[in-house]
Amino acid sequence: MIPRNLDPFNLMPPAIDVRQARKHYGQLQALDGVDLRIEQGEFFGLLGPNGAGKTTLINLLAGLALPDGGQLSVLGHDVVKHYRASRRVLGVVPQELAFDPFFTVRETLRLQSGFFGLRHNDTWINEIMHHLDLTSKADTNMRRLSGGMKRRVLVAQALVHKPPVIVLDEPTAGVDVELRQSLWRFIQQLNRDGHTILLTTHYLEEAEALCTRIAMLKHGRIVALDSTQNLLSSLAGCRVRLKLAGCLPAALLPHVVEQTDSDYLLTLPTYQALESVLAELRMAGVAVQEMTLQQPDLEEVFLRLVGRAVQ
Repeated sequence: MIPRNLDPFNLMPPAIDVRQARKHYGQLQALDGVDLRIEQGEFFGLLGPNGAGKTTLINLLAGLALPDGGQLSVLGHDVVKHYRASRRVLGVVPQELAFDPFFTVRETLRLQSGFFGLRHNDTWINEIMHHLDLTSKADTNMRRLSGGMKRRVLVAQALVHKPPVIVLDEPTAGVDVELRQSLWRFIQQLNRDGHTILLTTHYLEEAEALCTRIAMLKHGRIVALDSTQNLLSSLAGCRVRLKLAGCLPAALLPHVVEQTDSDYLLTLPTYQALESVLAELRMAGVAVQEMTLQQPDLEEVFLRLVGRAVQ
């Protein structure tokens, strides 16, 4: 199914087009020939462990760093040759909490509007503050805000010029559940209204729930790029969690991925293999007290493809 606002004939430029992007810092190759095309209207996830190159790619798209090779464009605007045009159609929520301590929330958003030549932007600023639960903090100095509130202001700053393409770099890192939920409701509404969303996150359940397509980065290269459903379907088999009245037979230990006392989590190649597990338990005289079947999730896909734990 073609997502809403996508062009089946590719007549519109992609929201983000990256071709053989390369970037190195000294001896470190941060990006090593990345190709990525994100269509208009997509909710796209970019995943990878720390140091994989996610933030470097975002910095290149935002014009905060220059590529050493390749080409990057936003809505058809080359990020190097047409920096001003590409920056106008892009809103970036950075990972770091950077703010000016001398302004209130409203003044910060008005100042950000001015960077894009926008005057009399208060109606939209008020709407953003309402959706991000910032209205009560509108006249509060930035340095008096909590970390979660400062992160809300970063999101608001990225949206003041109504960019059609929005990049979120770890937007919910270290924030409470209430903010996370309200932020995602707002971002999902923006996506339904036609905005393209590019999300990086270490909360893989967020990516699984929100993103229609996902790319996984490792050592500056894309190691997987597919729809979320196809990535989940690529893992055959299942997981089964067992609480036993005794020890797991030695023959089943190779299947164990997690153990806590008499609680075992096993990965099985097929659902049919579950019968063999139960047969081994019966032969060993070990009773099953509780059993839960689990479908593979995005974290398991991530760990298999990227080969290291989420940080």
